Amino acid sequence: MEDENEAQLLNNLIDRITEIASISDYRPPVKKQYCNLARRLKLLTPMFEELKESQLPLDNDVVINLVAFLDSLVQALDLLRFGSLGSKIYLALEREQIMTKFYEVTSNLEQALDGISFEKLDISDEVKEQVELVASQFRRAKERIDAPDAELYEDLLSLYSISSDTVMDPDVMKRVAEKLQLMRIDDLTQESVVLTEMVSATDGDPDERIEKMCNLLKKIKDFVQTENPDLGTSAGEKNLSSSCSAQTSTDGSPKSVVIPDDFRCPISLELMKDPVIVSTGQTYERSCIEKWIGSGHNTCPKTQQSLQNSSLTPNYVLRSLIAQWCEANGVELPKRPGTSNPTKTASACSSAEHSKIDELLRKLHSGNPDDQRSAAGEIRLLAKRNADNRVAIAEAGAIPLLVDLLSTTDLRTQEHAVTALLNLSICDDNKGSIINSGAVPGIVHVLKKGSMEARENAAATLFSLSVVDENKVTIGSSGAIPPLVMLLSEGTQRGKKDAATALFNLCIFQGNKGKAVRAGIVPTLMRLLTEPGAGMLDEALAILAILASHPEGKAAIGSADALPFLVDVIANGSPRNKENAAAVLVHLCSGDPNYLAAAQEIGIMSPLLEMVQNGTERGKRKAQQLLDRMNRLLEQQKQAQAQAEAQVHAPPNVDED
Repeated sequence: MEDENEAQLLNNLIDRITEIASISDYRPPVKKQYCNLARRLKLLTPMFEELKESQLPLDNDVVINLVAFLDSLVQALDLLRFGSLGSKIYLALEREQIMTKFYEVTSNLEQALDGISFEKLDISDEVKEQVELVASQFRRAKERIDAPDAELYEDLLSLYSISSDTVMDPDVMKRVAEKLQLMRIDDLTQESVVLTEMVSATDGDPDERIEKMCNLLKKIKDFVQTENPDLGTSAGEKNLSSSCSAQTSTDGSPKSVVIPDDFRCPISLELMKDPVIVSTGQTYERSCIEKWIGSGHNTCPKTQQSLQNSSLTPNYVLRSLIAQWCEANGVELPKRPGTSNPTKTASACSSAEHSKIDELLRKLHSGNPDDQRSAAGEIRLLAKRNADNRVAIAEAGAIPLLVDLLSTTDLRTQEHAVTALLNLSICDDNKGSIINSGAVPGIVHVLKKGSMEARENAAATLFSLSVVDENKVTIGSSGAIPPLVMLLSEGTQRGKKDAATALFNLCIFQGNKGKAVRAGIVPTLMRLLTEPGAGMLDEALAILAILASHPEGKAAIGSADALPFLVDVIANGSPRNKENAAAVLVHLCSGDPNYLAAAQEIGIMSPLLEMVQNGTERGKRKAQQLLDRMNRLLEQQKQAQAQAEAQVHAPPNVDED
């Protein structure tokens, strides 16, 4: 067991240095110091590799110092990551705080390395000389503090302190932009993304420093674009640094409102009006990403991944969440292009088509079951055909009549009625009319009692209606979730997918998550995950990922013995499924070392390291969170074992007479 623990410790040391070696570059304010630290640490890899191959056990004092070195190495990795990906403005302005932490970590690394007696190690003389050289470099670095660029700091401080309407010295602006390497639109975009993420990390309550940094980036961006008009505006025409913006409340008084990061376009950092999804899964404001692609770029601005195609998919769920947030915060809802006229779109149907629709409505009114069945069937087909028909049918007053037919005992009529409502709901204006007509209880009735096709279409209708965020509450409180879970369990393949999409959308609202868990969704999802050929892996993992953030969901997933399957997905699944499995594990392992230890025993470390390198952006973050927690657990175990061994080897107390 001791040999296994030593091997794991050495593996962790090698893995952390490998991660440091993979960092490609560092930001200008800290480039020199961080490059030197990374270079010195990489020179230690041969020592750890030779110790790993050695057959001799390590002395206890060596293990203690290696554990201390690993602890400092993890801190160094966090510092170096921020030095590579963090805000250049933050790194320059907060130089004293950052360099204090940098030298503290460097000193801890030097002390741990100094505490190792290299004569006791089974390593070659060549490697021993190299390690001793690194140790001496650490000692000299601790004694000699390299001052960051003082002129850059003074220039930034002068810009940081002046008011927004003060005329700025162009020479100072140019020096700052050049030294921070913020002269290209891609660099400005990346800096704005990083600052926005920092705002998001404060839970929407940034302190004054970050607000000023956002404003400072705005000044730099305006200067750069003024100096170089041909630079282009693909990184945002309005405000690169509006991460900390003031809005006006409904009563007209100023109100400090920080727009959630997820609601901002990563390019312009403006509140999105028409969010669309690109092939990498990232969401952007339509006009911004169209300009980006139109200017010849074939990569995702945020992830730099190649775009497989130029198709843009509307993100209806996010649009609804933005609308709800605007209403709750007294912010005017941004108007999408073409939506400035608040009146409904008029139908473009011909007079003959209008006459046909009127005739069908008369049949619905007739009370004759045969006429109602045939009319509902024809309206179902007309509503499926095109958008103009959907508008015309709703304008004619068909929705309340179709809602009345949901409670009929004629299953075929019921099926036609619910499917006609599904087709009508594709039109955004019709969603409100369907809800206001009291359709939800009738749709839930069909979901419980209808034919299988009617139940499937009822589930799809609920999904379509729940795109409007306030409808999630209405649908969730109507009793729709238990029959959706039942359809997820016993439906056809299409029925299961319809139920899964509806449940996923409903569970975005926190209040519906507990209802889904109490309806037995977690055991159902676990069966779908493990059934051979079920074809529901993507959907089931996506739902588990949002349920895991709820206390009842987390408990149910833990009771379902999901850990081995989640680890297997992280090792062998698709990128998106790995991301969702890791998200579930992060919630499971939060505050519970038993899950961490169990996952470690199953063998999750290697898949997580691979995911940190090659996963999606969200997947990388989740994998790194798990690795950090596991490293802390391993260090605690090492320290506890060292203390226990020290007590065993301690001389016994002898009482004197």
